[in-house]
Amino acid sequence: MSQVIPLPEPLAPVRKSVVVPLTPERAFRLFTEGLSTWWPLASHSISDERAASCGLEPCVGGAIYELRDDGERFAWGTVEVWEPPARFVMRWYPGRDAATGQQVEVRFSAAPGGTRVDLEHRDWERLAERAEAARTSYDGGWDLVLGARFVDACRAAAGSD
Repeated sequence: MSQVIPLPEPLAPVRKSVVVPLTPERAFRLFTEGLSTWWPLASHSISDERAASCGLEPCVGGAIYELRDDGERFAWGTVEVWEPPARFVMRWYPGRDAATGQQVEVRFSAAPGGTRVDLEHRDWERLAERAEAARTSYDGGWDLVLGARFVDACRAAAGSD
């Protein structure tokens, strides 16, 4: 008689939300076109202290990438949905095989005081046995990336008007 092995429960998505003092259009542009100006490359990159910049090609199929100080380019992901200024979705796999990529959706909507930015990072099962540890790491990592660095960049942009 064969035994039925239950599948593991899918891990819940990581969800983060912030309100920034910019219009949805400006917040979307800063997040995407200005990625290299606010992303914490020293701590959240493949090349660590050698990471020189990062970028996002603004179209479906566009690359999300890191450039090292010697010009070598490393894949972080690809754009799957491109709907400025409301949202974009990317397949996220920095430093890994694209088959392990999770989906990250970022939405921008008008809110009192500016724009609400909602981020959802899902598809943890693609990381197999590393899924739980990766989810825990990204839960804290998005707090720094979105909740601190992006919010600070938006406040600085709003203050320069």
